[in-house]
Amino acid sequence: MGQGRGWEGAVLKLLRAKDFTFTVTGAEDVAPHYRRLRMTDGGLLAATGVHPTMWVRLWFSDDGRPHQRAYTLVDPDPETGTFALEFALHEGVASDWARAAKEGDTVEATVQGTGFQRPEPDPSHVLVVGDTASLPAINSLLTELGSAPATVWFEGTLVGLPSGADPERHEIRETPRQKAGKQLVERVRAELPEILSGTEHPYVWIACDTATTRALGSYVRKELGVPRQRVHALGYWRAD
Repeated sequence: MGQGRGWEGAVLKLLRAKDFTFTVTGAEDVAPHYRRLRMTDGGLLAATGVHPTMWVRLWFSDDGRPHQRAYTLVDPDPETGTFALEFALHEGVASDWARAAKEGDTVEATVQGTGFQRPEPDPSHVLVVGDTASLPAINSLLTELGSAPATVWFEGTLVGLPSGADPERHEIRETPRQKAGKQLVERVRAELPEILSGTEHPYVWIACDTATTRALGSYVRKELGVPRQRVHALGYWRAD
């Protein structure tokens, strides 16, 4: 790994990242502009195991230049070595690849940096900020944290509830993407403090574009004083 992948690949090699080749076994459109590809894992799950919100980096060629994007595993099955990946379809190299992908196509992947540590004590309220790119991880998170109530600020439009959501315990607050994500930041800053004030053991999980994630992660830790171990903030994509 590293050869043909620029400085990102070289850094990942130094960090002892593991490489795998995935093979497409099927494709379906699960919603408008949302495509699910089913894949065999090339030995990934047997080598690494499975945890909630687990993600991998896929490598694409952008006119000969390496391009990587992170995706969350959907329904991973270690016994069969299979899972699915879901692509929000827009303009871009990864989306173009997903639109055209067919059975037998392969894609290279790297695993490094993914992990999940369940907060202790269990959260009394889960506060989630995400978007279409992190929707599979949101589903996994809501399922993993079980009975805890949750408030989800979702940038974009959902068709129904996330698959991991329970309408009796989980509130979804949709926000259109405007001002390069600043509208989402403004809304979360306006609404989050009131919920936190009545929450003994919060858990804040943020996964949007890099700039939005950085702004909200800093706000939650520094201005609202939520302990670092109860905040997860990971940028899922970089806005142009």
